[in-house]
Amino acid sequence: MKKINKKFVISFLILFLFVQFYSLTEYAFAVTDQVVVTLDVDSGITISDGAAVTMAPHIGVSANGSIGSSSWLVITNGAAGYSLAVKASASPALVSGGNSFADYTETAGGTPELWSVGSGAKEFGYSAYGTDTATGTWGTSASCGAAGVPAAAQKYVGFSTSDKIIATRATTTPVAGITTTICFAAQQNAVFAAAGTYTATITGTAVTL
Repeated sequence: MKKINKKFVISFLILFLFVQFYSLTEYAFAVTDQVVVTLDVDSGITISDGAAVTMAPHIGVSANGSIGSSSWLVITNGAAGYSLAVKASASPALVSGGNSFADYTETAGGTPELWSVGSGAKEFGYSAYGTDTATGTWGTSASCGAAGVPAAAQKYVGFSTSDKIIATRATTTPVAGITTTICFAAQQNAVFAAAGTYTATITGTAVTL
């Protein structure tokens, strides 16, 4: 039987022990670290300019009612959404020199209702419709009406010099935004409005929530 070379055995054992020690120390001295990445997304909101409105038809001795409309496009990434409100610059809103149309009068003050102007009155009011407009408040028509007659299913209210919300949502808008249409209506009933050019300045304000 051949003798085992002691030097070879000792060398092998030393190598084995060295490898084991290296493996153990490699894990024993391992450390970790974490990096926290932060990104701020700024909240923003935009509103397009509503187009000027020329109501039609003209009110006169042969036409008693007139309607018109404009729209605002609101875009926001606000996490809680936005609200869109409107107000008039003056009360009454629709004036021509010393003459005016009364702001629409509701049965319950400030609560939109189906359009109706009493005998002997001439009034001016508004409604709204769109994706973010509550149909329970403003009616179910996706139209302002036709031929000077307000849409039958729309609910109207008189203007105020204080903001009144016409549209709202609790999330960000789509990238393309949300369009809300505001409807204007004027009517004389068994009375003539004095001839003239009547104007109203209406402001739409969109804010993040």
